[in-house]
Amino acid sequence: MKPLIVRDKYQLDLRLGGGSYGEVYQGHDIKTGKEVALKLEYNQVTPSQLENEVEIYKELDGGNGIPRVFWYGSECEFRVMAFELLGPSLEDLFNYCDRKFSLKTVLLLADQLIPRFQYIHSKGYIHRDVKPDNLLMGVGVHGNTVYTTDIGLAKEIEDRDRRMYSVVGTLRYASINAHLGKEQSPRDDMESLGYVLLYFLKGSLPWQGLNYKSKDKENLISQKKQQAEEYGLFEGVPIEFKKYFELIRSGKELDYRRLRGLFRGLFCRQHFQYDNVFDWTILVFQEKLEAEQETSEAEQNTPEAEQETS
Repeated sequence: MKPLIVRDKYQLDLRLGGGSYGEVYQGHDIKTGKEVALKLEYNQVTPSQLENEVEIYKELDGGNGIPRVFWYGSECEFRVMAFELLGPSLEDLFNYCDRKFSLKTVLLLADQLIPRFQYIHSKGYIHRDVKPDNLLMGVGVHGNTVYTTDIGLAKEIEDRDRRMYSVVGTLRYASINAHLGKEQSPRDDMESLGYVLLYFLKGSLPWQGLNYKSKDKENLISQKKQQAEEYGLFEGVPIEFKKYFELIRSGKELDYRRLRGLFRGLFCRQHFQYDNVFDWTILVFQEKLEAEQETSEAEQNTPEAEQETS
């Protein structure tokens, strides 16, 4: 699309990708030059998920790992939200790290994400689309903070009833209740988060790559999740991950502190350090060193360097 000026405030510069709905662009504040993210949704979309996202961000404003919204309005045929520009998603970083994270990185992420969703739930909302693409790292001084984004599918927490729904969210990480069409609760977000953590640690989930028609695929994924242990979900991973699922499905009150404590205990027993050194941190550092070494070697092999040596 052509460069779009939004109410003489923001200019779109570069497409970053699409979310669960709408397109996301990098842009800048015309007056200050500050870089921002701009999400666009066509005005004819009803109901507006972008408007829902803006309203929820307002309710969550000030929470750690919650993007700041700078402006919301209309321009041409679009609704536009200007918000905090973030870094790569965890899915992008997962691919960068050859599609597997170390146990330390997974536990560092869990330590941030459990309280992140606890905060969202404490404000009366459930996310309903927890997946790596919707979890982004910050930039600059916030580069080690995980942000929760793309919450247009979120809704207020309701009492369970007999209403039935089609699956909301992403099949790979959806909770069993979501597959069964039941009203979701905070437990369902935490179940989805558990799948995300195991996906990072194992490299894949048992129900990935199924070559079936849509409805058959959905039913088989649901079946495998209900019999997860038989299908090897917890094979080759620390017992704490199985205990995590047992706790969120126990029927007792959801205890975020205990869930976080499970992984913190494992972290300490492994003698890891809370140094915010993730797998991608190490890779970036190594690539920078290699680039500097190559530059240095190239400079030493220039004709000028040879003349000085002679």
